[in-house]
Amino acid sequence: MIRMLLRVLGEEYAPPVRRTVALMTVTAVVEGLSYGLLVPILRALFGTHPADARPWLAAFGIAVALYAALRYAGDLSGFHAGTTLLRGMYHRLGDQLARLPVGWYGAGRAGEVSVLAGRGVLRAMSVIAHLLGPFISAWVTPLTIVAVMTAFDRRLGLAALAAVPVVAAIQVLAGRSMAAADAERAGRDHEAADRVIEYLQAQPVLRAGGRTAERFRLLDDSLHDLQRGSRRSVLAALPATVALTLTVQGFFTALLFLGAALALGGGIGAADLLAVLVLAARCADPLLSLAEMGGRLRGARSELARLDAVLRAEPLPEAAEPVEPVGHALEFASVVFRRGDRTVIDGLSLSVPEGQRLAVAGPSGAGKSTLLQLIARFHDVDAGAVRVGGADVRSIGTEDLMRRIAVVFQDVHLFHGTIEENVRLGRPGASDAEVREAAAAARLDEVVDRLPDGWATEVGEGGALLSGGERQRVSIARALLKDAPIVLLDEISSALDPVNEAAVHAGVERLMAGRTVIMVAHRLRALQHADRVVLLQSGRVTAEGTHRDLLTRDGPYAAFWNPEPATL
Repeated sequence: MIRMLLRVLGEEYAPPVRRTVALMTVTAVVEGLSYGLLVPILRALFGTHPADARPWLAAFGIAVALYAALRYAGDLSGFHAGTTLLRGMYHRLGDQLARLPVGWYGAGRAGEVSVLAGRGVLRAMSVIAHLLGPFISAWVTPLTIVAVMTAFDRRLGLAALAAVPVVAAIQVLAGRSMAAADAERAGRDHEAADRVIEYLQAQPVLRAGGRTAERFRLLDDSLHDLQRGSRRSVLAALPATVALTLTVQGFFTALLFLGAALALGGGIGAADLLAVLVLAARCADPLLSLAEMGGRLRGARSELARLDAVLRAEPLPEAAEPVEPVGHALEFASVVFRRGDRTVIDGLSLSVPEGQRLAVAGPSGAGKSTLLQLIARFHDVDAGAVRVGGADVRSIGTEDLMRRIAVVFQDVHLFHGTIEENVRLGRPGASDAEVREAAAAARLDEVVDRLPDGWATEVGEGGALLSGGERQRVSIARALLKDAPIVLLDEISSALDPVNEAAVHAGVERLMAGRTVIMVAHRLRALQHADRVVLLQSGRVTAEGTHRDLLTRDGPYAAFWNPEPATL
């Protein structure tokens, strides 16, 4: 487990753990040696000259003081390392999540990542602060005591040593037998987290449909499954706990009988027997504690394994020698893109000259939004190439690529903070005048002026305190402030009222001026103002031209618009 912990932490954060492990190991050895001094002490006390015990008692006192100092230093090092590494682990996990492709965030990831980033990281890092010291002590101290016993009497020492492989085998078998139960419990845990998130997010829909009771039953079932999984995990650990206890007690009893037999036969003295039994009892306590630590260690190990899986997930590869695009034209060259077994984009070829506007129309699921995501390299294509300025997006540095692109999504997400902070995400170093200018162009200033706190208004989690139209204006102001030469628009006005739609389109017109634009559009206004329109169906372009020309043809585009009046 320590190897996995070091791998999860990475080379940057591993040295403090190595130092802590070394310090705790030395502490455990000193503890075992201090108990070994009981043998000469008891020999002297039960001998003909009890005063001979004084030097040994002094040595025992020094050993105990040294152990106390080392224990304090080890525990302090563990706590310092734990708190420092906790912060570092959050940074490392956050950096990794930011590098992973958007396609990695599939179904079930919300619950998994929320549990992992919350309880998972805390539980994994608590190993260093709370479990590492007792775990090392539970193994190293008994082994040191057994070595001391062997030095005083080989027969009793070897008898005690025979318990070590048995205890180790029980621990290994317990871990293997509990693996399935732990995995099931973890899966139930993530499922319950998903259901809780879904239940909270779906409250408006559920209440409007009068189905809160039904949804609560689904959540309740998930929580009951979690409870049953936890119960099975506890029951699975019971045999190992009982076996460990019986093994330790059995070996202690056997050692007692062996020592008594040797003492009765004159093989060892009474003082030596008493000292060995004290040492054996001291061995038993930490070994029995392994039963309690076993469950906590397995839980921490499972969290470490999940953290390790996330941290080892492959991000999109970066070019060793990034290419600089020439201009801002866009091109899809025989692009194929799949999600699982489904082909979303199928052999698509398309180009957008620099400074022109391309509108993409088509039914739901045709792959329209996927085109925008491929340009921004949220995914890599399975075949073909996506080019920006003549360069494959895979050969362009990520920062350079994203600096050239501004994206306005249909579902706008705002970060918890003020309106101004959310706008400044487009270009954090912008001046106040530039922020205000971008806001005016997006007609966000109208929203700010009527809010009591103005620019300092909190938007709430995800922008929940603003309306959909207000969130879109913030998003457009953010894109305007970024001032990127390529603009990607994903049907941004599909659910807006007429007032907000007019304001948003005014901002969009300012955003698109003089830039290369691809817009996913269903509204006639957007299609009419595009230089070219393509109809996307099943991942393929089935019609291409201007909106007016395509409507006059008796083709798939006219059939697509047939339900609406084809008036200009």
